[in-house]
Amino acid sequence: MLGTIFMTGVLVMLGLFALGFVFKIFGGLIGLTFWLLGFAIKALIVGGIAYLIIRVVSPDTARRLREKWSATKADRY
Repeated sequence: MLGTIFMTGVLVMLGLFALGFVFKIFGGLIGLTFWLLGFAIKALIVGGIAYLIIRVVSPDTARRLREKWSATKADRY
């Protein structure tokens, strides 16, 4: 009984140590991933607003942009 409790405690301590070690190593990588995700969302919002303004001010330019970015490679040549 006492041995089971002791082994459970040792395994929990090893698990906490391993978890802390993993987050120390990959913490920067996880932070960088979330920073890039935030930057991508901000860029998407700014691009969407810019496209909306272009679409309202100059529909012909918006049509050309839409054709340029939605065309397949076979249509471009």
